[in-house]
Amino acid sequence: MTRWNIAITGFGAIGKGVAQIIQERRQRYRELYDADVRIVGVCGSRAGLIDHNGLDWSSDAGLTLRPGETGPGFVQRAQADVLIEAGPTDFETGGPGYTYIKEALSQGTHAICISKGALVFDYAGLAELARANAVQLKISGATSAALPTIDLLQYNLAGCQILEVEGILTGTTNFVLDSMMSGMGFADAVIEAQHLGYAEPDPRFDVEGWDTACKVNILANAAFGACLKLQDIPRDGIDQITPADIQRWKAEGKVPKLVGRIQNETGNVRASVELKTYPFDHPFARVDATMKAVRVATDVMGEITVMGVTGPSATAAAALKDFEHLLIADVHCMPRAT
Repeated sequence: MTRWNIAITGFGAIGKGVAQIIQERRQRYRELYDADVRIVGVCGSRAGLIDHNGLDWSSDAGLTLRPGETGPGFVQRAQADVLIEAGPTDFETGGPGYTYIKEALSQGTHAICISKGALVFDYAGLAELARANAVQLKISGATSAALPTIDLLQYNLAGCQILEVEGILTGTTNFVLDSMMSGMGFADAVIEAQHLGYAEPDPRFDVEGWDTACKVNILANAAFGACLKLQDIPRDGIDQITPADIQRWKAEGKVPKLVGRIQNETGNVRASVELKTYPFDHPFARVDATMKAVRVATDVMGEITVMGVTGPSATAAAALKDFEHLLIADVHCMPRAT
């Protein structure tokens, strides 16, 4: 049986959700992949915990983190086979997540990213570092959670040329727009989104279009080899929508959506975030408050539209999908040292 050690950085709500699913699936990993999966380290911004035998999750009180067990050197001390990075998004500097991911890849540790900041800041550099050290940089959790966006673009459609990608990629904005079309005011819709866990305490990152811009930035650079910077992406938000706008769209039979868009024209890749309206019979018009969607136009496979639910549990599940892909690849390769 092969031993797999996992470290989780950014041990907040999503990081804890990832850890919980891993614990629940340990027997599944044993049976399907002959893998002994253990979480050997977790850390937040001020505290963490490392146990090379696997952290003890038996106490109802949960883990007691040690102050100072975090920051530079944590990944090296944890000696994990896989790092799952779930910290806050800092797209200006990459934040602590960039340090963790870079350290992991440099020492030959696979990295699974939920946080978007490091990928926006330097996807190309991190991808090259992964290649140089023969490890994987996996990004499903950072590119719209349950939607198989990056897998769809990189693998499922590898046999054709992708001409355009459009996606409803941010759960908060979709929930707020759907609520406003149902008669709720903007402020009340944001509060409700926060109450249900879709929106952060500071919702501006979502409602001003930054979250969608980060996701299309990562997708454009990862799937198309573009070198786009966040400032290269024109960006709409939904915070300036008025009741008059809502009434006009209803009268016109239109549904508003905040859409991330990537256009691939003869190697010239452009991205944008646009507030668009769709007729009621368009697939995007039927993407309700709890869902996301992506539409891909290709040269020989036509158009493909994928829809799925959203939420923190879906984000955690996307990261664990990436982990299972590592396990599947390992099963088909020569055994690693145990």
